[in-house]
Amino acid sequence: MSNEILGMFLIGTMLFAIFIGFPISFTLIFLGFVFGYLGFGKLVFYLMTFQFSNVMLEQTLAAVPLFVFMGILMEQAGLMERLFQAVQLMLSRVRGALFIAVLFVSTIFAAATGIVGASVTILGIMAAKTMNRSKYDVRLAAGTITAGGTLGILIPPSIMLVVMGPILEVPVTDLFAAAVIPGFLLAFMYTGYALLRCALNPKLGPVLALEDRADSMAHIFAEFMKGLVPPAALVFSALGSILFGLATPTEGAAMGAFGALLLTLAYRRLTWGGLQTALVKTLEISTLILFLVAASNFFGAVFSRLGTPTMLTEYLLTLDLSPMVILAMIMALIFLLGWPLEWVPIVLIIIPILLPLIDQLGFNLTWFGILVAVNLQTAWLSPPVALSAYFLKGVVPEWDLRDIYAGMIQFMGIQVIGLLLIIFFPQIALWLPSLIYTK
Repeated sequence: MSNEILGMFLIGTMLFAIFIGFPISFTLIFLGFVFGYLGFGKLVFYLMTFQFSNVMLEQTLAAVPLFVFMGILMEQAGLMERLFQAVQLMLSRVRGALFIAVLFVSTIFAAATGIVGASVTILGIMAAKTMNRSKYDVRLAAGTITAGGTLGILIPPSIMLVVMGPILEVPVTDLFAAAVIPGFLLAFMYTGYALLRCALNPKLGPVLALEDRADSMAHIFAEFMKGLVPPAALVFSALGSILFGLATPTEGAAMGAFGALLLTLAYRRLTWGGLQTALVKTLEISTLILFLVAASNFFGAVFSRLGTPTMLTEYLLTLDLSPMVILAMIMALIFLLGWPLEWVPIVLIIIPILLPLIDQLGFNLTWFGILVAVNLQTAWLSPPVALSAYFLKGVVPEWDLRDIYAGMIQFMGIQVIGLLLIIFFPQIALWLPSLIYTK
């Protein structure tokens, strides 16, 4: 059996093992060892040492635990709830006010937390009770909350983009700049869709009840400023320093983590127990991601050494298909894999396999990275394994899971439209990086 065919068996075995529930990291290491030894003998041991060493020396990945810590502290500070209440009160006489409030707050905090599960959970806790009391449509409400929560996977400083940068060999700063406009474009599309539905059918998002309205505009303004200015200043200082070259992603993440610590302290939400919990959560999430990065790098190196990616690339190029057709096939594959898998194995395992083909087709890798990021957003909204649905159902048990699914599918359609816009108009992603970094 040739090494190329052995690589095909490697991928099939890996997907089967993951789908039946084996731990991903250990599965990748074990299969890499076995198939690597069968393919090229003792060289596999040196390959593993080299790949793990490379990951540990990759300075950009040091930003991962810092951004995670920043997000968890921002969640503990309670600024999300304060900002939501202020926007809700400010728009209390507007149809669909709570939809606007949810999407506005989720957009701001997508840049602050970047943790989808936490965002969906907090948005559900904050908004669902008021939405139920105001007789908002459950499906549109669930779709708004889950779609808003997924923005954290795209809007910088996204942990996924930090991980994706070294894999694509693209500066993380380029990916951050390229993700800004697509992220806010999706947020505006979500908001426009919700408001259009409310305009066509006012019963979907009626004005708020009298007890949910404010007594004083001064109180609303004060709450709005307290809830918006601190997190916005923190995010823009950390992200701006990265985008404009004043700091590396790791340095910017360190500034953000320290600023989040000061904010939590200033709002008197920092306790010893809370700090300990934040540190433990950061350790758990960072270990999961970084160990998987190392395991997938080793797995990918074995797969590449077997020669299967080159064989697949040459085969697809001989089919005489246009580059856009092949890109559509790749996007469809990522979309389908996003149903059973989270973004981590897709970015760390599948994308490196596809990279030789992307290089041969001559696609801009920054643009391709944003396409992958937007595509993977749909994984959080695509039944039957959409994790956002279970996060929301956990905090709003009175909402039927079928209604949550029905709401998510609407916004998944909007994400597909956004993805198509970025495919056909690449400057949506590439304009800002070219503006900032072209000398």
